[in-house]
Amino acid sequence: MDALLIVVAAVYGAVAGALVPRVRYRLAVEPGEEWRSAGPCGHPVGGWVGPARCAVCGRRYGPGALWPVGVTALACAAPAAVAGARPELAVWLLAVPVGVVLAGVDRSVRRLPDVLTLPLALGTAGLLGGAALIPGAAGSWPRALLGGLVLAGGYFVLFLLHPAGMGFGDVKLAAGLGCALGWYGWGVLLLGAFAGLLLGSLHGLALLVTGRARRGDALALGPFMIVGAWAGVLAGALRGG
Repeated sequence: MDALLIVVAAVYGAVAGALVPRVRYRLAVEPGEEWRSAGPCGHPVGGWVGPARCAVCGRRYGPGALWPVGVTALACAAPAAVAGARPELAVWLLAVPVGVVLAGVDRSVRRLPDVLTLPLALGTAGLLGGAALIPGAAGSWPRALLGGLVLAGGYFVLFLLHPAGMGFGDVKLAAGLGCALGWYGWGVLLLGAFAGLLLGSLHGLALLVTGRARRGDALALGPFMIVGAWAGVLAGALRGG
């Protein structure tokens, strides 16, 4: 049963990953600009989900679909492997594609759109409340809500201390990630938060050392926050809450 669940989660992740390139392309615009409605070729982009390739001329207008398919499949299979058929697994599987899109957009234009961060926070909080009502859930919904508030509050303090190096989108993203981490416990929340900050700091240091960034430059922290939270959720699911 566990092996079948992992395979199903991986297939689901692969399908979801194949659908995220287009929405990533449309949302990867500078602040103040409207979402993209046409490709570089000038032809309109049809819909929000699907490959980032023009349906008229076939021109690709974003990263290929191979890496989103692989990343999303792995990111979905891993929690299925460690959490098993617990109710909260459905929440993680729904959140993963959103996280993949957010990481891609932030990496491209250093922006975390409200159209994804806010639904991620509200959806994670609400769906975990539903999961808590189902027998077999391994976490705590009140703690998840507090975790969202705590992590968002922590990032808000960091934003006030250094607004040039951190966007307010990171604060909104932290609310959703904090809910997911808080579900499994305060230790998991600390682990996921620390992992995200550590990965982001190491990345920034590498950019400074190689001369690809200067001190004070704004860096995309979102992808590292998401990876850190994903690792924390896996650790919490493995421990079983």
